[in-house]
Amino acid sequence: MDMTKPQTDMVVPTTSRAFPDGALWRVMVLAACLLMIYAPVLNQMARQWWNEPDYSHGFLVPLFSAYVLWQLRNRLRKVVPRPSWTGMVFLCGSLCVLFAGSLAAELFLQRISLLGAIIGLIVWLWGWRMVRAAAFPLALLIMMIPLPGVIYYQLVVPLQILASRLATMVLHAIDLFPVLREGNVLVLPSTRLEVAEACSGLRSLLSLLTIAAMYAYLMEKNNITRCVLCLLVLPIAVVGNAGRVVFAAISAELAGASAVEGWAHFLSGLFLFFFSTLLLVFCHALIVGASRRVAVLRRHA
Repeated sequence: MDMTKPQTDMVVPTTSRAFPDGALWRVMVLAACLLMIYAPVLNQMARQWWNEPDYSHGFLVPLFSAYVLWQLRNRLRKVVPRPSWTGMVFLCGSLCVLFAGSLAAELFLQRISLLGAIIGLIVWLWGWRMVRAAAFPLALLIMMIPLPGVIYYQLVVPLQILASRLATMVLHAIDLFPVLREGNVLVLPSTRLEVAEACSGLRSLLSLLTIAAMYAYLMEKNNITRCVLCLLVLPIAVVGNAGRVVFAAISAELAGASAVEGWAHFLSGLFLFFFSTLLLVFCHALIVGASRRVAVLRRHA
């Protein structure tokens, strides 16, 4: 009898691995070194988030980016690592920008070099495909970096004038009392109301843009609709801030200047942001409803 054993083929499952054997510790060491280099930059930036309400949303941005990366973990595992030495060039260039920013005491250069260093490290270890796969959480990190002073004041002054103009137009239309505009100052019958930097709307614009990007990513799958929602932030913030100035003018004229100071001013800002967020959600509902209606009409056409 031919006592032959059946041959069995050993099938070894192959899976895409984000880290080659023994490479995880090297990644951790490099990440720790990068964190140590940028620790002073991160510390100073976190202080600005805490002290300046304009950038308080900065605490939320890295947390949300980490959450998105966690959601994409299965997709990122499937990306075949293709390390590129261009990442090292990018990383070294970012460190040079950090050094130049430190010498010139230019905070924005130091902070923006952090993003370049992160991207360079990813390209060096995994390749450009990994950057493309994690494009949104990486791009969102830009929102945590405060604007440089030059750009900030270039935006603040036009927004102040725009808010005062729109508020004056609304007050003239309501015609409760005469009002005269002098630049960014509204001259009321009993007082003068100045549209200060904090009331320019830039604060709500930056925070609302960050919230809009997060909301669009979570609640919308169409990239065009996502972009439209982010673009709608500008008119929503401008109109909402003009409404806040109108409310402040009416309150100051009827109840005195104390009605627009302290807690009243703070609460009006919270209400403005809450109203602007609801308006953004409402616009999204309108866009979705219009898209469905167009799709139905196309089916019956």
